[in-house]
Amino acid sequence: MHVLDLLQLDSLGLSLLWGEETLLGQEVVGVTATDLEEPGRFLGPGELVLSGLVWWAEGDEAKADRFVSALADAGATALLAGEETHGTVPAALVDACRAHRVPLVAVPARTSFRAVTEAVYLRQWGDLSRRPTRLFALPEIVRGELSRLVEEGAGPAELLERACAHLGRVSCYLLTAAGRTVARTPAAPALTAVQASAAVARGGFRLHIEGAGSPYDAWQLFVPDPDAAPPRVLHEIADVLARCREGQSRRHAAERLAGQELVGVLESAQTLPAPRAAPAAAAAPAAPADTGALEEALAVAGLPAGGPYRVLAATSGDALAEALRHLDGAAYAVGRSVAVLHEDPATGADTVSLLRSVWPLLGQCGGAGAGLRLGVGAPAAGAEGLRGSLQQARFALTAADDGCPVREVEELDTLGELMGGVPTEVRSVFAARILGALGDGMLRETLEVFLANNCSWARTAEALHLHVNTVHYRIERVELLTGRDLSRLDHKLDLYAALRCG
Repeated sequence: MHVLDLLQLDSLGLSLLWGEETLLGQEVVGVTATDLEEPGRFLGPGELVLSGLVWWAEGDEAKADRFVSALADAGATALLAGEETHGTVPAALVDACRAHRVPLVAVPARTSFRAVTEAVYLRQWGDLSRRPTRLFALPEIVRGELSRLVEEGAGPAELLERACAHLGRVSCYLLTAAGRTVARTPAAPALTAVQASAAVARGGFRLHIEGAGSPYDAWQLFVPDPDAAPPRVLHEIADVLARCREGQSRRHAAERLAGQELVGVLESAQTLPAPRAAPAAAAAPAAPADTGALEEALAVAGLPAGGPYRVLAATSGDALAEALRHLDGAAYAVGRSVAVLHEDPATGADTVSLLRSVWPLLGQCGGAGAGLRLGVGAPAAGAEGLRGSLQQARFALTAADDGCPVREVEELDTLGELMGGVPTEVRSVFAARILGALGDGMLRETLEVFLANNCSWARTAEALHLHVNTVHYRIERVELLTGRDLSRLDHKLDLYAALRCG
């Protein structure tokens, strides 16, 4: 790197006081900070010299000349003088630098020498990493700071920003496999999950972050412009983020454990039977389940007291956990395959619509989402309604299919959709019990067409290319073999439901 590179960094606010273009283009190999009056023996060729000018005394031009002369003899590339001590860089120092042909740069009081040093080494690290060699690595000063931040529990957002701070206005994202933005640099515009997934699909530089997790929440470092940052820089950043990932995984595992404890309490809640009443009295409603344990479990899981809540059930708890992380600021607890979500009425967010938009992205995560389904129970006003919402969510999950992988219980508005929520094992037994005597031949076909045509003899005969008398004969056989009377609505419904279950 060169002195000109530093002057172009707006974040440092450096000012050139003297320096010819050829001198400003000299290669910088290191940085030394000193306030010795004669620092020559501690300097090496190609170094930048940082000085707070503590050694300077007003009116002593000879001292300024000796200091700059030592820099010139050592082959220093430039002097970066701090303005904090004296408020400005003395004119005598400017004259000495001009005389000895040492570029002079003013460092404002707001800019620390540490920031300048980091800028030099990070830029130098980036330049080296572009070269076709494996001998270069992250300088110890940078590695040390990032390691300290990891040990102190810094999050991925802080780590990514610090690691990329001196690489210019680079747009860099830390994304999950489902497109959720875990962190981004200040220069990177915000993206929805759908937008992020589309951007990754268009190309750019993408780097997998090692670490425990599921296929749905795996991290990847993504730079839309593949030439915006050196690959070795990004690999080093990925290594740091991998260490951060380990801490995140441990926290998520603890959260899942607390969520499963809540689900366990919810599953064990039982509705107590109401006390018997006198025969003449109206039947009393069932006494509500004891909500004390549920309310305590909700608090332990970090959910606000009071509803409304929703229970969600999925074919994959890992996919459900990642989907819920897309709901910014939402409070929820996730177990193995069931979650309790607190819906804050003040936000007005349509959480189910947001989950529905994310769900296809989860299904694209490397084939892991095959057959991925989600069932959503109705809102529960409080803890006392959670058990019912759990039953609804599991029923809606059974009713979900390829055409509607996210199914709300409120969407079940036809008998066919309602039957879709009945477990397959139950449906097959019911269909065999009702229709088993018909077999799979013409009697069953005639029944299906007959019901589809609203029990019209003429339309059924026309559809099957039969005489009406033949239709009458077959339907009579159906009634005899099934024990149903197709003139009765309830018997029609029995046969229709059996056909839907078969």
